[in-house]
Amino acid sequence: MMATYQKRGQKRSNKAQSNQSSKDTSATAEVFETLDSTASRTESIVAKYQNHILIIVGSIVLITLSYLGYDKFILEPRDNEAISELNQAQYYFEIAINSSNSDSLYKRALNGGEGRYGFLDIIENYSGTSASKLATYSAGMSYLNIKDYENAIKYLDQFDSEDIMLSALAKGAIGDAFAQLGQNKDAYDYYVKAFNASNNSYSTPKYLYKAGMLGAELGKSVSAIKFFKRIKKEFPEVSEAQLVDVQIGRLENIK
Repeated sequence: MMATYQKRGQKRSNKAQSNQSSKDTSATAEVFETLDSTASRTESIVAKYQNHILIIVGSIVLITLSYLGYDKFILEPRDNEAISELNQAQYYFEIAINSSNSDSLYKRALNGGEGRYGFLDIIENYSGTSASKLATYSAGMSYLNIKDYENAIKYLDQFDSEDIMLSALAKGAIGDAFAQLGQNKDAYDYYVKAFNASNNSYSTPKYLYKAGMLGAELGKSVSAIKFFKRIKKEFPEVSEAQLVDVQIGRLENIK
């Protein structure tokens, strides 16, 4: 059986319905008036500040387009130009590595030649480019090779890269420069930074060994032994591993 909803109470009079209808109409009118009033205030605010709004929107569009244009038409050609200049300087640098007359070639790599920029020119004229970053590293290494250790430290310390191998080599080279200057404590600190920067079979055992040797001189025998043992355990195939047993034995006897 279908359930039925039973109305309760008597039917209201037509007068009562009329009064209620008037009240409803009045309430609805008030709501519409409120909405109209709010809309008018909003329109007034927009009209008042529309110039400011348009300026803000226009500025955002202009900044976006300017950034895209700057990146496409200024940064990209500038990067390409810097790389072209770097190639020639890097060519001199690579020849110098395998040359008996290396000092003059390293200096040419630094200062340029034949109408082309050297590393120092690239650093100055193309700041912020990837070529400038690599030129900073190569300039530091060039100075290290011509025994200008202060400038080697200066440029290698400025070098910043996400390439962990180059970062490790830069820190290790700073350690080498400090060692040549007789500043063994600074050299030791940078060797430690170097082997902590990257874990690989080339730079890590090299700087572990150098840190161990300097650590032994600085009275850091415990750390030195730890470094030598790490080489023996983790990098048994490298040349440094053939040297560590003697150093470990020497330091353990001293203790």
